[in-house]
Amino acid sequence: MNAYEVYAIKYASVDRLRQSNFLEPVDGDPAAEMALDFFVWLVKGHGQLLLVDTGFSQVSALARQRRFLLSPVESLQRLGVQAGDIRHIAITHLHYDHAGNVHLFPNARIWLQQREMAYATGQCMCDARQNHFFALDDIGVVLKRLYAGDVQLIDGDHAFAPGIDFHRIGGHTDGLQVVSVMTARGRVVLASDAAHYYENLQQRNPFPAIHSREDMMAGYDRIEALAGSADLIIPGHDPLVCERFERVAVPGAHIYRIA
Repeated sequence: MNAYEVYAIKYASVDRLRQSNFLEPVDGDPAAEMALDFFVWLVKGHGQLLLVDTGFSQVSALARQRRFLLSPVESLQRLGVQAGDIRHIAITHLHYDHAGNVHLFPNARIWLQQREMAYATGQCMCDARQNHFFALDDIGVVLKRLYAGDVQLIDGDHAFAPGIDFHRIGGHTDGLQVVSVMTARGRVVLASDAAHYYENLQQRNPFPAIHSREDMMAGYDRIEALAGSADLIIPGHDPLVCERFERVAVPGAHIYRIA
């Protein structure tokens, strides 16, 4: 089985109250500061350059009051990867912080769950509590790429390449998918927002933005079953990722080698 390299690329951050990151009451001070970091991920090796999610732009950061560090495209460049080199992008879900910047990757084929596209363009978007997390301009770019033949819609589990698989989890959004990758350390699961923080997963206390709580709770079991070990589950927004994994020595970029 092929073994790939996996990198977490942090591009922005925001400070939140601890309780705002959990649906149920939490231990400790609920008003304590708890950062939420924003990442994209790169899977590399065996002829593959797979980007998992595309982040958001500095303009979006200003609009939503996020601290912007370095764009995902610039971070990739400092790792020696040009935007034009990316041939495949797996979008875990279409929220603004995961599906912006798609226009900057003109040569990429986009892999997205059918149910996510239906969710982001369907009746649920009449609900301001759900559409708040989407950026209409980003959805428009993906739709244009769909019409151009650049989007591959998938349904459920999909074997992308030997050692790389996509899995629909749902929960946070209807079509949220995670990516499992075989590495030298074992099978890594890029959980994205199936688990915002390690603590959401460990305590079975979800992040409050939920489309289906039933799917989210089942998703916790699924990602644990997929991963080679608990420490190979990579949550979507946890600053602890930056402490648990080695930072790549690239000036000005916040890149961490997962495996």
